[in-house]
Amino acid sequence: MRNAGHISRLFQGWQTWLTGLFTKAQVSVVQMRNCASKRFLLSRAGSSERGDVPGWVLVVLMTTGLVTAIWMIAAPRLTAILRNSLDSMNGIR
Repeated sequence: MRNAGHISRLFQGWQTWLTGLFTKAQVSVVQMRNCASKRFLLSRAGSSERGDVPGWVLVVLMTTGLVTAIWMIAAPRLTAILRNSLDSMNGIR
C-alpha cells in the first residue's frame, strides 16, 4: 500500500504541473494573438495599401531566371531520360 500512496502523490504532482503548464500555454497563446492583432491594426492604420511591390518583383524575376537557367542545363538530360523510359515501356507489350 505504501507504494500506491507514493504513486498517487506522484501522479497528482504531475497532474498539477501539467495543468499549470497548459494554463500558462493558453495564456501565452491568447497574449500572442492579442499582440499580433494589435500590431496588424496599427500597421494597417499607419501605412498605405501599396505593400512591398519592388521586393515581390525582384523575387519573381530571380525565380524566373533560376528556373530558366536550370531548365536550359537539364533539358537535354531530362529529354533523354523521358525518351528512354517511354522506349522501354513500348517493349513491355
